[in-house]
Amino acid sequence: MLAAALLWSTTGTASAFRPDEASALSVAAARIALGGALLAAWAAYRGDLRPVLRAASHRRLVVVGAVAVAVYQLAFFTAVASTGVAVGTVVGIGSAPVLTGLLTRFTHGAPLSRRWMVSTGVAVAGCTVLALGGASAGVEPVGIALALLAGLAYAGYAVTGATLIDAGLPSTGVMAGLFAGGGLLLLPVLLLTGPGWLLTPSGALVALHLAVLTTALSYVLYGWGLRTVAVSTAATLSLAEPAGAAVLGLVVLGEPLRVTTVIGLVTVVLALVLLTVRRRSSV
Repeated sequence: MLAAALLWSTTGTASAFRPDEASALSVAAARIALGGALLAAWAAYRGDLRPVLRAASHRRLVVVGAVAVAVYQLAFFTAVASTGVAVGTVVGIGSAPVLTGLLTRFTHGAPLSRRWMVSTGVAVAGCTVLALGGASAGVEPVGIALALLAGLAYAGYAVTGATLIDAGLPSTGVMAGLFAGGGLLLLPVLLLTGPGWLLTPSGALVALHLAVLTTALSYVLYGWGLRTVAVSTAATLSLAEPAGAAVLGLVVLGEPLRVTTVIGLVTVVLALVLLTVRRRSSV
């Protein structure tokens, strides 16, 4: 799980080196279309894909998860382009444990503790500080909203994937089904936004990095982790991603770090730490 999260943390920074003609939506679509194809090829080679698609009930869940994957990519990459790598990633991925807990509550009936409720309130307050401080901190309210949508979509495909794996399906096949399906949904976006940038040297390198490392390899590792780790815990471990991305955004890309940014980020992180202290007894 931690290895997957650290691979994910390079997504926003890598996408920042895309060619000028490559839009955030085009990069997002290319990442999943190519990465999903690689995952599907590997799962098919291993014989892990057929069991996932055999039962109608499984196929329905795969479709739901694939839609969530597509929404996540579009929302996350647009948020990063709008409000910056550090803030976009911390809010988008940082909100995932809270939203995953909420979704698990409604789909599996897991009770929500008082600690979870307090953590949720603090996290919302942190996001509000980020949004209201946008004028001076380089943070866009629309980018914050899109980042939160990405967090919800992440929760959607994480819970869906965990449900399928808990049903005894091979983890690599499940991840391949979700991301190959998401890639098919995003293929029109790639075609409409112009895939020509993929033929440039810098574009090809960015696409290769995103497809192989931040999608195919990372989600094979993530699927392995879901075999033994609860999805709520998996979402918590994913907090290694915004931490890594924040460092890359500030150090490699030179993104601004203002007072309101610090207050918002620290508040969100503290809320998520509070949420995870008693993980076994919360969600």
